[in-house]
Amino acid sequence: MPSPSAVIVIPARLSSTRLPRKMLLAETGRPLIAHTFEAARRSKAAVDVVVATDSDEIADAVEAFGGTAVMTSPEAPSGTARIVEALDRLPAADVIVNVQGDEPELAASAIDAAIDLLARCPEAGVATLVTPMRREEDLHDPSAVKAVLTPWRHPAGSVETGCWRAIYFSRAPVPAARDWVPSMLQAEPPLYWQHVGLYAYRRHVLESWNALPESRLATHESLEQLRVIEAGIPIAAAAIDHAARGIDTPKDYASFVARCRGV
Repeated sequence: MPSPSAVIVIPARLSSTRLPRKMLLAETGRPLIAHTFEAARRSKAAVDVVVATDSDEIADAVEAFGGTAVMTSPEAPSGTARIVEALDRLPAADVIVNVQGDEPELAASAIDAAIDLLARCPEAGVATLVTPMRREEDLHDPSAVKAVLTPWRHPAGSVETGCWRAIYFSRAPVPAARDWVPSMLQAEPPLYWQHVGLYAYRRHVLESWNALPESRLATHESLEQLRVIEAGIPIAAAAIDHAARGIDTPKDYASFVARCRGV
């Protein structure tokens, strides 16, 4: 089955607690949002890239490097909510890919893998990515979100190779082992997966987003993808070797600048 048509949307807000105004930081000679935009534009499966922002400054920066920006409310509670608000101003496409604005080193192949996943798993409403979790410190780090997965089975019972179905996401070290041994982190296939925060949504899922039931689990864990699971929408996941480094802190940004300069 051919991959569905797709457009990438980068939600970008100006306020950031740990790294103020990070989308406009430009120690590399270009604002951070420009790096993320260019990384997303390398996707072979997406037909367009759009920035959804609540900031005139970000919109001006995007237009200055030749990109397209749409304005949204500063009150949007999440990146997905910002995309939903902008949905009627986005290019026509079957799939909307949410790429976080602070992921300037995200591989285009990862974006394409998520889009392709929806072609291979037509029952899925959302596709996302995971990477094997191999370090015990990550297992106990609440900022490293864990994904609990099971092999993807089509309605006829066949298993889709390289595709998983997400059962749950958590900040806790799950699945919990009754008798823990460190070698569990080296299991093949992996027992422990780290979620990579990229989503490919079928457009109809976003069109019905505001009508989805509220999720106590999503609020409790502060993970909006649990709202999708509680609503009964299947989430497919594909594994990538490693996750791109997001920019959350001044140290993260300094490291990114050093990599750009080849230091």
